[in-house]
Amino acid sequence: MGARRDLIVIGGGPAGAAAGMTAARAGLDVLLVDKAAFPREKLCGGGFTGRSRRHMTEIFGRDVTPDLFLPCNRFRLVAGTSLVAEMADAPTIWMTMRRAFDAMLLDAAADAGCTLATGERIASFELDAGRVVLASGAEVSAPVIIGADGAASMVARRLFGRAHDPARVGFGMEVEVPRDCTEETDAVEIDLAAAEWGYGWSFPKAGSITLGVGGIHRRNPAMTATLDRFLCGRSREDARLRPRGAFLPFGEVRAVPGQGTTLLAGDAAGLVDPITGEGIAWAMKSGQLAAQSVAEALADRRPEMALPRYRRALAPIRAELRRARALRWLFYQPLLQPVFLKLLAGEPRLQRRYLALLSGEADYADLGWRALPRLAARMAGRAIQPRA
Repeated sequence: MGARRDLIVIGGGPAGAAAGMTAARAGLDVLLVDKAAFPREKLCGGGFTGRSRRHMTEIFGRDVTPDLFLPCNRFRLVAGTSLVAEMADAPTIWMTMRRAFDAMLLDAAADAGCTLATGERIASFELDAGRVVLASGAEVSAPVIIGADGAASMVARRLFGRAHDPARVGFGMEVEVPRDCTEETDAVEIDLAAAEWGYGWSFPKAGSITLGVGGIHRRNPAMTATLDRFLCGRSREDARLRPRGAFLPFGEVRAVPGQGTTLLAGDAAGLVDPITGEGIAWAMKSGQLAAQSVAEALADRRPEMALPRYRRALAPIRAELRRARALRWLFYQPLLQPVFLKLLAGEPRLQRRYLALLSGEADYADLGWRALPRLAARMAGRAIQPRA
């Protein structure tokens, strides 16, 4: 693997693959390390938005294909047993299985010249010295390291003592169900009553459906029971279900995505939408931006400038996620949510804007800050309307 590299990327998911791809194309000697051998399983609903498609095309030169992506245009928004909105011509969301999708991205990075060390655990590392020792005994060093190792990032733990505050981030659980074991198989469904400050999802795939729930961890201390309630009536083969759970680092974007000559990308940096839970798009983009920042810093022979460059490049994404966090209370605050859902149910135009956000066809910045007080005022008007 070589004792000295230009860059070490830890983590082989979308953020790591994008970083490896971008750095290799820039002419850097890159080693990407991941403890898993790919293809590997990954807890994720598998929703692939228009934003994700744009970033994948830009970074990897790949587009959605029928072998990996199922296009979905039917959408249903519910709150428990109540139908809020249903649309047969919604903006397209593609559904993918992360096992195959992540492997495809990693293969593309390898084809670009990124050296892979998958199925390799890290025995120890010294981030200040840029040195990593693998469980096999191989030792490698680089002037810069990118930590793209997910929500439980060992790199973030080494830098900051913990990956994220578990009380502030989300937690999700899901199961994979054969398509013939559910009644509804062709629509994306979001249930805003399935979890506190979160939602449940039913995402169709080519041969299965992903059913899951997720929300702020401290608000959902018994997520297994929450999942059981959500599954009740949705699947006729509960005995075959094997739920998986994982933290979802939405709502806690790191102010400084790294330290010294170590950068964090994707989930490790908290780059997950706090309303929708989308993380794939921001993972790919942040991986690209991190690698570009490293390449520029090394070209100037100033590796210590990679992090300041990266912070500047990442500023628009952080601003977008801050806007989402500010809006989250309209969607999930228990006292306001019924009013919001009532307003949403009665206004097709608002439904379109909501779906545009979910599908990645619009950004929160597109709403404009003037829209927030107007929406709040309309919600207040609905809340105080006299009952018939």
